[in-house]
Amino acid sequence: MSADFDYCIIGGGAVGLAIARQLSPLGSVLLVERHALFGSETSSRNSEVIHAGLYYADNSLKQRLCLRGKELLYAFCEQFDVPHQRLGKLIVAQQAGDPKLAELEHKAQRLGIPLQRWNQQQLQQQEPAVRAAEALFSPSTGIIDSHQYMQTLAQQAEQQGALLMCQTEFLTANRQAEHWHITLNTSDGLYDVKASTLINSAGLQAQSVARHCGQHEQQIPALYPCRGHYFSYSGSSPFHHLIYPLPEANLAGLGIHGTLDLGGQLRFGPDTQYLIPSGVLSYEVDPQLKRKFASAIQRYFPALEPEKLHADYAGIRPKLHPAHQTAADFVIQHDTKRAILHLFGIESPGLTASLAIAESVQKAVN
Repeated sequence: MSADFDYCIIGGGAVGLAIARQLSPLGSVLLVERHALFGSETSSRNSEVIHAGLYYADNSLKQRLCLRGKELLYAFCEQFDVPHQRLGKLIVAQQAGDPKLAELEHKAQRLGIPLQRWNQQQLQQQEPAVRAAEALFSPSTGIIDSHQYMQTLAQQAEQQGALLMCQTEFLTANRQAEHWHITLNTSDGLYDVKASTLINSAGLQAQSVARHCGQHEQQIPALYPCRGHYFSYSGSSPFHHLIYPLPEANLAGLGIHGTLDLGGQLRFGPDTQYLIPSGVLSYEVDPQLKRKFASAIQRYFPALEPEKLHADYAGIRPKLHPAHQTAADFVIQHDTKRAILHLFGIESPGLTASLAIAESVQKAVN
């Protein structure tokens, strides 16, 4: 008996939608998303930055897929009129000659990432509100309307024949003969479907989905959910570029940075707050965090007026490492025998890398 679909994708964030778009010309695709809207978890609760690819370990999936994804994403945005802007980013150092800046500079040269060093005078001319001894300017860093991007991916996947179903929760899947027998919970009740290949792109739920597909526990990397909060800043922005402090030790985070959206609204974040893995994942922003944010921001923006900071939103990153350990790479597990592919730990730069991840998934499953 033939399958209902060639591919079933679990999770309708930026990566799942990009995979649906990539695979739909090659076969029948079903994508299921448990929420009412696509990308309502990690994909829409971030800084909406197109990353240059500076921060990731050499030869890692994060580095390779970010570099490839950045080029694909800019081309996609230009071709399909997705709002975006190459604003450029400044990585600021409070002491001249900070070795971390030199490390990033050498890495950029090695990877072919454009980067310029600005001294204090150049910084004052370009960004007078920023206090720093020197900075690196990354002209290939930009911003994107992530909601419009995901909407465009969904439209293209559907135009190519993919069936995208929101408010559809994956329950279980088991492999029988040549097909996956998948049980879904829809607004109309339980629904069973057969697919030849199963792709787990469930983000924060990827580990849970893997367990419900019969994956061996020792093959499932531990999840360390990490919440990041954002505060908006009222009034006109004093910045023309994205402003980042030097990244935290072990790349636990990129520091509380200043980003702009396409409307020019300035916001600061994210911080890093690890959560209990088995706990309820809350997106609330505690207004009491304002003091911590103000203290961090004033190191590079001394004229900050704390009363203009307002609790805005939070996102939760599906990290694969605990606090104070070196940042883990993406994990892409492909079991060719069972025709299933799992994507674990797709946090930043997942949005930037999404089209490159989809490209690599296509190569793996075809």
